[in-house]
Amino acid sequence: MSPIRSIGTVTAAFCLVVSLSLVFVVSPSPSVVLAARGGGEISSPAPESMAEYVILFALEGFGQESLKSGAMPVLSTLVKNGAVTWSATAVAPARRLPTMASLVTGMPVAKHGINWNVFEFSRGYPRAPTVFDYLDLSGGRDSAIFYMDESLYQLAKPEPYTDYQMCGPLRAECNPDRLISYVRDYFKKATSGSGYGHAIPALPHFLVVHLPAPGRVGEAQGWNSAAYKDALKAVDKAMGTVLDLYREHGLIKRTTVFATSLSAFGETQFSSGEVSGESANHLPVVPWIASGVGIKPGHMIHQPVSIIDTGATVLRALGLDTYTEWESHPVEEIFKTAFIAAPVSPLLQ
Repeated sequence: MSPIRSIGTVTAAFCLVVSLSLVFVVSPSPSVVLAARGGGEISSPAPESMAEYVILFALEGFGQESLKSGAMPVLSTLVKNGAVTWSATAVAPARRLPTMASLVTGMPVAKHGINWNVFEFSRGYPRAPTVFDYLDLSGGRDSAIFYMDESLYQLAKPEPYTDYQMCGPLRAECNPDRLISYVRDYFKKATSGSGYGHAIPALPHFLVVHLPAPGRVGEAQGWNSAAYKDALKAVDKAMGTVLDLYREHGLIKRTTVFATSLSAFGETQFSSGEVSGESANHLPVVPWIASGVGIKPGHMIHQPVSIIDTGATVLRALGLDTYTEWESHPVEEIFKTAFIAAPVSPLLQ
């Protein structure tokens, strides 16, 4: 496997997408930027009810029905020990790229404008600020994003505080196990001190892991098929491996975990093109789960939740404020305590 390479321009990124079925895109290490600001770590310990790290698992083709087979014990444990709603609203059109764009920008499709479902070089990156931008602006927090579809290259805006790694579905080896091997390798680089040829001297405060296999398999082979159940098992295993990484590094007791789905159980995602009419207005209902430090255990969420609220809630978990440009709002009901602002380095103030 080739080493991770820095990509400085949209043109270079596009050439990689066209020429390779496996794509890595990593911008300059966010930790280098943080070190220049004053060390990269907050200056004093965060309260016990506040997360220092956040993981977001973005699934596809998943719903409450998916847990009935017992194929997802890791996710079932997150549900049991955390807060959940099975009726969070997604966005229209109900497709991968528009939905993920809404999740990271905190805006509906009508505002961020991404209503197509394939990577289109000529359209560029989203103009709206993302959760990754706000994490940096609010408190100098960095992000690592692992996407498992080439369409999401549209969202891989190069910034010094975001690292992106991607693989696509064109080759069979791009599966949950392979994607998680990239996460493990990233953690190895981040804690090595040398970066193995790429300077990644610190672990990310926000980790995003996209695991779309259930949606793809359900659509292709049936939602009640053995293959769909196997896909759920593979995704659950991948999630467990990520959580084990945090345990190995002594971070799990300082981590909040979110899980949601870009599409619902039984939902078909159109492959490309812009849509209009009924399909452009259909709002699917998806699960939305929070678990870990600061989250109420065994809590059924009563307030309305949108997938758009994910970004603001991630910042809230880290003790950071959001910004008025967003339509994303913290799901305040899930937290054990009232908001407390996170301590920051004096150089970031």
